[in-house]
Amino acid sequence: MANIPIALVDDHRLFRSGIASLINDFNGFSVLFEAGNGEELQNKLTPKVRPRIILLDINMPVMDGMATARWLQDKHPDIAVIILSMFGDAEKVLEMVKMGVKGYLLKDAEPHEFEQALQKVSQDEVYYPEFVTRALINNYNREPELIKLNARELEFLKLAGTEMTYKEIADEMCISARTVDGYRDQLFEKLQIKSRVGLVLYAIKNKLISL
Repeated sequence: MANIPIALVDDHRLFRSGIASLINDFNGFSVLFEAGNGEELQNKLTPKVRPRIILLDINMPVMDGMATARWLQDKHPDIAVIILSMFGDAEKVLEMVKMGVKGYLLKDAEPHEFEQALQKVSQDEVYYPEFVTRALINNYNREPELIKLNARELEFLKLAGTEMTYKEIADEMCISARTVDGYRDQLFEKLQIKSRVGLVLYAIKNKLISL
């Protein structure tokens, strides 16, 4: 099976080089290309040169991580984004998570955390350290909305709050994976949410599930 292609977008060349060597040592992953900022990433992305996952720094010159994440969400929503950052970027991280990025890694994380993040995100799951999840819940100030959900949507929403994959949710609900995708997309539209994390936070806020 071919390795999953990864792109690194960070303006610190030495840091990029170290992370690239680390990833190339992981089983099942390889670095497709590196870029120093969002504009350079745009120039390197082509129909034939497309990473499955992008590791994206927040603070970069020319085109920073925030602008790059917005552009990727608009132009390449199928490419998963994992944010690389330091503790000081908490507010930006929260905003980008709400935009739908799939993961967050501290730049000084342990190698096994990088590998775990890539594995989870490559399987269409999300990866956030516990402190990010806590911050998200504490900062998710959206008031409960009286939006009517049908029984199956509620069932899907509760299962989405577990560690089950979408395939496992489909099996649990005795429906096809395509139908699960339909429930997910309906809820994204109804609740004006763009990620599974957002669905879980909505469910917690509205006391549909508990921690």
